Amino acid sequence: MTYAYIRQVPEFPALTVQKRDILAFSLQKEINIDKEVVEYASKNLILDKREEFDQFLQSMKVGNMIIVSDLMVLSDRAEELIKVITCVLSHEVDLHIVNSGLLINKDTKMENIFPLLNKLRTQEKEKTTQIGRPKGSKSTSKFDVYQGEVISLLSEGRSVSAIARELEVSRSSLKDYIESRGIKELVQSAWQQVQNISHITGLDNVVLICPFEEAQRLKDLAKGL
Repeated sequence: MTYAYIRQVPEFPALTVQKRDILAFSLQKEINIDKEVVEYASKNLILDKREEFDQFLQSMKVGNMIIVSDLMVLSDRAEELIKVITCVLSHEVDLHIVNSGLLINKDTKMENIFPLLNKLRTQEKEKTTQIGRPKGSKSTSKFDVYQGEVISLLSEGRSVSAIARELEVSRSSLKDYIESRGIKELVQSAWQQVQNISHITGLDNVVLICPFEEAQRLKDLAKGL
């Protein structure tokens, strides 16, 4: 079963735009969409309040496919996306992100996903510091070209000093870059059960648990069910 997932909330791309992007993608890839799922809300709710989305994720079965126009359709909060992607992976579902051309599944390398999450994390921080600064004024860095490699090495448990030596750059400058981008925090918080396996191609040897199902299991235990 292939699902087109569309979410309409304020400040998100319009439904027509999301539909257009997904349709163009499905035609290009010759993918037949079986069902269109639309989520409406008057405001951008946190993940815990999106019960229908929770149920949708838990209903996924092995071999299902979800297509979204943009990663932020699932959530525009990095920590929530970690949970969503972990749940998708635990159900062995293929998740297509149209605008980035990324397919997320159990064969996806972790370092390909982290930059997208890090971008969201940066946008979150910018939202809280926009007073007195122009939107989008975040400066570039000479370390941006190393970002993917830095993320991968941090995921393997390498220290900042070791990475700096490997890249032949200043440790203090690299440390400042990692802290300013929130990279280390993101790597440490993402997929705690698999944070040291970025050298493995795919996740076939890892048992992933959907965070939403685990939360429900704990609630049921507390109720004595």
